[in-house]
Parts: sequence; structure tokens; C-alpha cells
Amino acid sequence: MPKMKTKASAKKRFKVTATGKVLAGQAGKRHGMIKRTKKFIRDARGVTTLSAPDAKIVKGYMPYDR
Repeated sequence: MPKMKTKASAKKRFKVTATGKVLAGQAGKRHGMIKRTKKFIRDARGVTTLSAPDAKIVKGYMPYDR
């Protein structure tokens, strides 16, 4: 049986932790930062964990990173 392919776009955007959670970059920070509040910019630093339904979809894209 051949190996399943990993989606290259998911491989670049997400990381699966050792406990199985999926990490992703914060949304809403690509442009228009001048109109964002300072609180939003502070809170949107770093990465965040995806919700369970979203993580299930992403794990389907990366079959060997579970």
C-alpha cells in the first residue's frame, strides 16, 4: 500500500504538538494593523491552539503527524 500524501499547505501552516493539539498562527494580522486596537495586537502575538473541530480537519491533511 503506498503512503498517503501530506498537504504541503497544511505542513507549512500548522504544527501538531506531542499531545495531539494543533498550533496555528493568529488570524487577522496580515494587514490593516493601524486600525486594530493595541489590546488586539498584544493578544494576537505568537500562536494559538485550534478548536477540536478545526483540528480534526487539519489532522486529516497531515496523516502521519498524529
